[in-house]
Amino acid sequence: MGHKKKTSLKATLQSQQTRLRNKEKAAHAAEAAELKTKHKGKGKAPALRPIIPFTSTDKILLIGEGNFSFAHALVIDPPLSLEHLPPSNITATAYDSEEECYDKYLDARSKVEVLRERGAVVLFGVDGTKLEKCNALKGRRFDRVMFNFPHAGKGITDQDRNILSNQMLILGFLHSVVDCLAEGTIPTPNLSRKPKRPADDDDDDNVNDDEDIDTSSPSTAQGARGTVLITLRNVPPYTNWDVPRLAKTPPKPASLGTPPNPNYKLLRSFVFHRKMWKGYEHRMTKGERAHGRGTTGEGGEDRTWEFCLKD
Repeated sequence: MGHKKKTSLKATLQSQQTRLRNKEKAAHAAEAAELKTKHKGKGKAPALRPIIPFTSTDKILLIGEGNFSFAHALVIDPPLSLEHLPPSNITATAYDSEEECYDKYLDARSKVEVLRERGAVVLFGVDGTKLEKCNALKGRRFDRVMFNFPHAGKGITDQDRNILSNQMLILGFLHSVVDCLAEGTIPTPNLSRKPKRPADDDDDDNVNDDEDIDTSSPSTAQGARGTVLITLRNVPPYTNWDVPRLAKTPPKPASLGTPPNPNYKLLRSFVFHRKMWKGYEHRMTKGERAHGRGTTGEGGEDRTWEFCLKD
């Protein structure tokens, strides 16, 4: 019976992939029609400021840091609004052991040395799907937990199997991170303009993920619960992972006795501007020595989805 339920999980995820492909075709057609309309109109809407999803008082946990260039940017040369963020508020983790990390990413050692000198916490050998097994994280709660460009790194050539592998990674992370999130009330984003669609409708067709709708962190209110941020390229195959749906309506467990995944509320999504994080360079899971400099998904934008646990 356990095997049957496991097959059911795979079928559910693959069904979502098919649905998403059809949705993308319709979206492309709608986008083409919208572009024609815009060309006929006069003037352009003013561009929104890049969103910085942290405040200077946040306690921040970074998952899957790779060469630690994002953590380094956050500590050494952050955006102006974060200049008073204490480095001790930042915990940066890597999946690899310290030796493996330095071997894969040649610039990682110098960045880690700087981070530790400034007072940031750096941890190695941390599996983002098994955070409860990391002793250094036990009992600690964070306002922000960020996983930039997660990837299972299994080198699966079959696209459907590769998508499934990464969906399981996302589900595992969302399940594991619960005990790392600060408890409190649901954050309320400060909307800079009225969104086109509601951001937390149960139907994914209504998820607001096509424009920036917020200019500041939603944690400005004291006592807000912690949020999860996941950044990916907003193009196939990454869009086929269907991250918003996995977070909001996760599939049922693969076997009896396995606790279900929690349900999350999508607070917002926004463009992730790499240039805001000086010195940040995306690195692929396989590392530099395997020519892993992150070219998959070129032509699209980087987008961050921010979630919090539902009541």
